[in-house]
Amino acid sequence: MNNKHKKPTASEYASQLQEYLRTVDNLKIDAQIDARRLEHHFECFRDWSLFHDEESVKKWFLQKRHECTMQLEAIPLNQTKDWLIDPDTGNVQHISGEFFSVHGLRITQSAGREVGQQGWDQPIVSQTGFDGGLLGILSKRFEGIPHYLIEAKAEPGNYGKLQLSPTLQATFSNLKMAHKGRKPHFSHFFEDANANNATVLYQQWLSEDGGRFYLKRNMAMLIEISEKLELDIPQSFIWLSMYQIKSLLHENAWINPHIRGIIAHL
Repeated sequence: MNNKHKKPTASEYASQLQEYLRTVDNLKIDAQIDARRLEHHFECFRDWSLFHDEESVKKWFLQKRHECTMQLEAIPLNQTKDWLIDPDTGNVQHISGEFFSVHGLRITQSAGREVGQQGWDQPIVSQTGFDGGLLGILSKRFEGIPHYLIEAKAEPGNYGKLQLSPTLQATFSNLKMAHKGRKPHFSHFFEDANANNATVLYQQWLSEDGGRFYLKRNMAMLIEISEKLELDIPQSFIWLSMYQIKSLLHENAWINPHIRGIIAHL
């Protein structure tokens, strides 16, 4: 990837960060703001990427969309391979008992909603065990400057097919390899961060859309790994600065909702 922008330096980042922290301290704000949040604010002021400028990132992402070979075909629901319709309950579920099921709900006493007191019926998706999975972003400092590992990930329901997604976006069924495929990339960092000497910067259950998912939540994590740790990065992944992530939110459906959820606490 071409890199035409002027690279920042470690000393430049460190000195300007300290200047910013002193400025905030002089404001005498009567609130306890942790250092990580302040550094996040500082990261958003300019593009600190050591690798590539924003235009190069955009070209890379559009090329990944162009190269995506995943094909979609709408088929009747009762013809989906390895998915069964239970003759007694009418629920749709996977033959393994993993992933999710689709069942019906009847909602009553709903005076606060648009349909009024009459309520309504609807199908809804239930994740196996209700807890959806792990959503995690790996952070690593290069020359002291934070960068975030993001994937151009294809999902069948994505607008545009590929979207920029967290380092790890996997259900617990995926992590158990119920699909008989491979383990998701970098999942070991999030399944046992302590074993990999990583620092957990954020970890919390986040809710899902209750209009489509029944009692679903996902574990969101932001983890920082050692600057000395070398990683083998697949071509679908890229190190972005926080400035770049925020800037790409101005593009039409490029940043997926899970990235937004993970960084929203900062």
